[in-house]
Amino acid sequence: MFKIGFDNEKYLNMQSEHIAERIRQFGGKLYLEFGGKLFDDYHASRVLPGFAPDSKIRMLSRLKDQAEIVIAINASDIEKNKVRGDIGITYDLDVLRLIDAFRGFGLYVGSVVLTCYTGQAGAEAFARKLDALGVKVYRHYPIAGYPYNLKLVVSDEGYGKNDYIETTRELVVVTAPGPGSGKMATCLSQLYHEQKRGVRAGYAKFETFPIWNLPLKDPVNVAYEAATADLNDVNMIDPFHLEAYGVTTVNYNRDVEVFPVVRTCLERMLGECPYKSPTDMGVNMAGNCIIDWDAVHEASRNEIIRRYYEARCKVARGEGVPEEAQKIELLMEQAEIELTDRPVIAAANGKAVETGGPATALELPDGRIVTGKTSSLLGASSAMLLNALKALAGLDKAVQLLPAEVIEPVMELKTGRLGNHNPRLHTDEILIALCISAVTDENAKKAMDRLGELHNCEAHASVMLSSVDINVFKKLGVNMTCEPVYQTKKLYHK
Repeated sequence: MFKIGFDNEKYLNMQSEHIAERIRQFGGKLYLEFGGKLFDDYHASRVLPGFAPDSKIRMLSRLKDQAEIVIAINASDIEKNKVRGDIGITYDLDVLRLIDAFRGFGLYVGSVVLTCYTGQAGAEAFARKLDALGVKVYRHYPIAGYPYNLKLVVSDEGYGKNDYIETTRELVVVTAPGPGSGKMATCLSQLYHEQKRGVRAGYAKFETFPIWNLPLKDPVNVAYEAATADLNDVNMIDPFHLEAYGVTTVNYNRDVEVFPVVRTCLERMLGECPYKSPTDMGVNMAGNCIIDWDAVHEASRNEIIRRYYEARCKVARGEGVPEEAQKIELLMEQAEIELTDRPVIAAANGKAVETGGPATALELPDGRIVTGKTSSLLGASSAMLLNALKALAGLDKAVQLLPAEVIEPVMELKTGRLGNHNPRLHTDEILIALCISAVTDENAKKAMDRLGELHNCEAHASVMLSSVDINVFKKLGVNMTCEPVYQTKKLYHK
């Protein structure tokens, strides 16, 4: 059952002020490495109910007169056509999407930097495209022994060989389409060039997770570890912070491992390092804005279970490795999380046993659980969707929102004209039919009017769903999980 657990307005105020304070600390210019998703952070919105997916970009919008965006992309990722797993587009296309999105929020995108550039043909083609679109492009080059060969890294033959990115604002946000894009190296390279030009500038890092001032094994931080199981990220106590201040804070292994390098780089460039720990480098205020711990912890446990099922389904599809699911299973054991903590799982699987076919279940905002079974007209997901809308609209279970005479012509079109073998209606087809029926049918209109209430609902399917159904539930904001089994024993599945 969805409950608000996070004060989003407080977060926007605290976060923007904290970043402004960090700018002042460095005398007027700050390079801010921005990790995670800037305007579609659905992981944060699931584990911190009340956090808006676009909170971070809305926060930056409050600083838009001071800020400009630099987008880093690894030239090798362009060459390999690397794809973002969540939205299914290549990194270079995502750069264009990001630019459009930033501009839509009134933020100034100053340039794009190609990192690890060695003249890759794909990167050069992308640079020409950006140039034609009026976007400035800079190139940063590989450095032998990076990042540990500091004598070379912090020299005219290291960072000094990189293009100097011309910036005009006091807050330079360096972001990227995904991990490994070279955000930190871009920031430090710029500091080197600014120092050579006599410009005072500093560096800070923004990562939402893990949340530094929550316990190591808090479900919120465990959920982050589950989300990054494929990257082998591990949450850990920041030993540098503990040694410097005697205070326990949480960071993750990559930042802790690279901190000695960053500290030495900053010492060589600035004369001294302003930070005593990786935690000091961060500017994240999310942990100060949680208002309902029970709601946040319940949401985080649901997210960990969701990640577990997602990992198992990837293995079943041949897209993942068992170790990812095994790691999340271990995290569940450590956090004392059981699959029974998510009631929709038992409900869907129980319905499947009862009916002898695929079934789905969804928990409504008031805690009621509705189910759907497979029939000759509808798939289980479509049936569950209609049942959920009827329940939300206060309609009797016996009410037919879509009579057979409405569904059957669509089925005939699918199999007779469009070449589909499965006549049952998918969720997108159900919603289109329901929308049309709502013009003349009052019950259908009542049901359609409640569609928005499905947002943040938890759901589970006894079999892996089609990509169509998965995308529809994602767009509706339903947190769906599936058992890692196919509905049929065919080798080809859409």
